[in-house]
Formats: sequence, C-alpha cells, structure tokens
Amino acid sequence: MSSREYRGVAFVVVLFVVVQLGALALVPSFEASGYQPVENPQDPTNSLIYIVAIVVMTGFMLAAFRYEFDWAIRLLIIGVSAWLSWYVFAAFVSPLLAAIPALAVGIGLLVHPEWYVIDTAGVLMGAGAAGLFGISFGLLPALVLLSFLAVYDAISVYGTEHMLSLAEGVMDLNIPVVLVIPLSLSYSLLDDDFSGANDVHEDDAAGDGAERSSGGDDHADADGNATEDAVEGGDADEETDGSRDAFFIGLGDAVIPAVLVASAARFSPADPLSIPFFEVNLPAVLAMIGTIAGLLVLMRWVMKGRAHAGLPLLNGGAIGGYLIGSLLAGVSLIDAVGLGVVL
Repeated sequence: MSSREYRGVAFVVVLFVVVQLGALALVPSFEASGYQPVENPQDPTNSLIYIVAIVVMTGFMLAAFRYEFDWAIRLLIIGVSAWLSWYVFAAFVSPLLAAIPALAVGIGLLVHPEWYVIDTAGVLMGAGAAGLFGISFGLLPALVLLSFLAVYDAISVYGTEHMLSLAEGVMDLNIPVVLVIPLSLSYSLLDDDFSGANDVHEDDAAGDGAERSSGGDDHADADGNATEDAVEGGDADEETDGSRDAFFIGLGDAVIPAVLVASAARFSPADPLSIPFFEVNLPAVLAMIGTIAGLLVLMRWVMKGRAHAGLPLLNGGAIGGYLIGSLLAGVSLIDAVGLGVVL
C-alpha cells in the first residue's frame, strides 16, 4: 500500500474507535433516560424482529431505486440522521438544546453533503444506534444478531449480489449510509459523479480495468464494481497509476460490531475496569480489539482492489474478542453467550 492508503486505513480505524467509544459513553445515559425500547433485552426474538426489519428495509430501498423514488430514501436517511443525532446530544445537554445541533446535522446533509459532513453525521448516527441497540440486546440476542448479519452480508455480496444494486443506488445520494475515506486533501465527494461505476470489461482481470471519471481524474475500478466496495467495506476508485482518491466503507460495518461492545459493557457479568469516563469491562474491550483486527484484515484485502463483505470479518473479530475477554475475566462460556440468563 502507498503511504496515503496507510493514512486512509488509520482514518478508518479512528472512525470505528470513535463510534465504539461513543456507544460506550452513551449507554449509561441512554439507560438512565429510559430509551430502552424493549421490555426484555434478554429475549432472543428481539434480534429476529430487527433482522426482519433489515430485510424489509433492503427491499423497500431496492424498490425505491427501481421506481425512481431516490429522493424519498435521501430524505428518510437525513431524517434518521437528525433524529439519532438528537439522542446523542440529549445525553449531554437538555433535550430542547440538543435539537439545535441535531437540526444542524440534517441541514448540513441537505445543503452541503461533503465527505466531512457525511462522516460527522455517520459517527453520530453510529454511536447513537450502537448505544441504543446495546441496551436493547442482551448478550444472546446480540450474538444472534451479529452471527446472522455476518452470514447475510456474505450471501448478499458473494451470492445473490443484491447488495450491489443497493450500492449502486446509494452512491449518488450523498447520505451517511457510508463513511467516506478521502486519500487526498483535494478530494471532494460533491465533485465525484461515480460515472461508469458499473462498467465491466473483459480485460479487467489483466489489470486495465474500466475507465471512469471521478473528481476530474481518470480512475480504474479493479473488478468493475466500485459501488459494491463502497457499501461492503470496499473500494472506491483506482487510478491508472495504482493510486486512488477515496474509498468507502458501510456505516453498518462500524455499527453492528459496536452493538456487541455496548451489550457486553452493559450485560456481561465480568468485573468493570477502572477506565475514566467509560463503564467498560474486559469482554467489551476485547470485542473492540477484535473488531479492529478484523477491520485491518478487511482493509488489506480491499486495498488489493477486490470487493468483500465486511461483516464476516468484523463481526467474527468482535465475537471472538468478546469470548476470549469473557474467559479471561472468569466468565463461564454459558454466561458469556447469555444462556445462563435464559436457562
């Protein structure tokens, strides 16, 4: 990798860590405020409801793109961004005062959706969503959720490939469904028209790729599916000299593993650690480390120009780290997976 690609990977890691730490910081406040939307967070059916919601939302978005209702999806996501941002800000200031920066987030996405606006909104959304889901999913529901979504992500990218159609639809909307990782100071998301993102040529395998214009430069997409990478932890655009201006990684790739981090901090019977500003334990810390380890492997694969599903590596790393942390903290495997509460 080039030096700027290393900087890009470092930026991704920082964004993931900020989402995780933000979720941990929000958990006590969310719980004290009564934001837990479910009656029994230990009920595994909570995960099934959320899984069905994901499938339905995916179908809704694909239908909207097919029938040219892109504007409705954009307004919906911007509204959700402002709403989740309000939850985050309300954890630190009064609900009325929190509405001011939350509205600023929504307005910023409407009038100037540059990459730094999208990343800021994405981090706020990610921390808020992970915190809310963290107090809503006990250990077993969280593990069920992460395991299912890892499999679903792999099938949707490598099997049915319907995630590619979803990616094609969201890339031009400039909404915080993806985190934008610029690799040059001059990069502008607003100037990137993603033209030719899905052009596939037979000589791609030989390294020529599909030429396309992005931000005023010629780029080559190594496998002809740049937007696929954009949603699933993958690429953006590769110039003919092997460099690139930006790459994209799905916001869900940051949020879903962080749900287990927040759930572990809230529900694990492990003893808390003495870390200022955060209520955290060893299983939660190891889940964070496992997520970042999976992210680094994913980024290494992505930098080779191939599209990959992100959640198998990220969720696998989070689950593995969580289980190791639980055993090191003296928590039995039965209690670690949440069966002790259910039984």
